[in-house]
Amino acid sequence: MFQTLKNDIACIKTRDPAVRSLAEIFFCYPGFRAIRSHRFAHWLHRHRLRFCARVVSDWARFFTGVDIHPAAQIGQRVFIDHGAGVVIGETTIIGDDVTIYQGATLGGTGKETGKRHPTVGSHVVISAGSAVLGPVKLGDYCKVGAGAVVLCDIPPYATVVGVPGRVVKLRRACEDCVQADEVDCEDCEHCHPIPGEAGVNLDHIHLPDPVRAELDALTARIAVLEGRE
Repeated sequence: MFQTLKNDIACIKTRDPAVRSLAEIFFCYPGFRAIRSHRFAHWLHRHRLRFCARVVSDWARFFTGVDIHPAAQIGQRVFIDHGAGVVIGETTIIGDDVTIYQGATLGGTGKETGKRHPTVGSHVVISAGSAVLGPVKLGDYCKVGAGAVVLCDIPPYATVVGVPGRVVKLRRACEDCVQADEVDCEDCEHCHPIPGEAGVNLDHIHLPDPVRAELDALTARIAVLEGRE
């Protein structure tokens, strides 16, 4: 438990440039408090103290603005940045080294029973205001753009934008780099670098815009056609 606490603090210190001290993380970061409260609520839930678990999660939501169901499974070094408006549903499974920004929703699409919430792989970035809905799977190293709505499975190393979400970039690491756990393979001719701590790439601003690309292509085509007249 103490090692998990250290990991939760260390990942925030690494990924957030606004951090000034470890005490600031411990006392002032709502995402950190939400994760810590959830780990306790999840322990209560697993030991069939489910009413107590819901009370803990409800109080955590009141104080942090982050709504996490006690039954959700959250891995190591998960960072909820800012936290306000984040919703994580009951059957959600989140891997390690995941970063979630404010307003993100990992929810269901109706009143289905059983597995009805997303499964998120490791090293995934879920940007502000995005929604991942239903029992979909996000592969490792995925990146969900701000405001995107994901309704289907996304392969590893994919970048998703738009409503509904579309894969606009797909990057795969070669087997040699994966086996060597390389996260900065700029010299490798088979794959592109994946910068950041433990392979976490927090750049969710410079994402491809497929609509703009199509409009530019049409504009260029029109210019060519008009030039022939």
